[in-house]
Amino acid sequence: MTRAFSNGVAVFGTNNLDSLATSSGLLAGFESPVITVGTEDTHLLSGRFKANNTAPTAGVLEVWVIPLWDVGGTPTYPDVFDGTGSAETVSYRNVLFQSGFKAASFVTDTTANRVYEFSNVNVAALCGEMPEKYVVFVTHSMVQALNATAGAGGQCWYRPLTY
Repeated sequence: MTRAFSNGVAVFGTNNLDSLATSSGLLAGFESPVITVGTEDTHLLSGRFKANNTAPTAGVLEVWVIPLWDVGGTPTYPDVFDGTGSAETVSYRNVLFQSGFKAASFVTDTTANRVYEFSNVNVAALCGEMPEKYVVFVTHSMVQALNATAGAGGQCWYRPLTY
């Protein structure tokens, strides 16, 4: 068996996560555009986020993988997710736990401009199998928005992997 890696692909638009507002209950955040899986066996998901440059507070930053469901032959996303890159607020916290898979979670501190990173989360292993389509959802509770500097707020990337 040999592994074949492809080039990494950005999940969010260049500035989608700049100034991402805080959500004390970790309900509001930003949904990526839909990621459609081709013939690859898995995606390795990585990400980098930057705290605000003034007065962030200790909190949590989370990254979720939300797979598409097939409901009676109809592709469906749970709750407010729709496969388009946009701000979303889930109806209640359990939507994430019941419908998604937590790819990364950070306990954040009060350091301005702190960078939080995670690397090579195997999406197929995380979800139990590789979903046909999925979105990535980012939320945080640092009181201050993520960094507003052009392209600095954050980004995730996936790297297709075929065995």
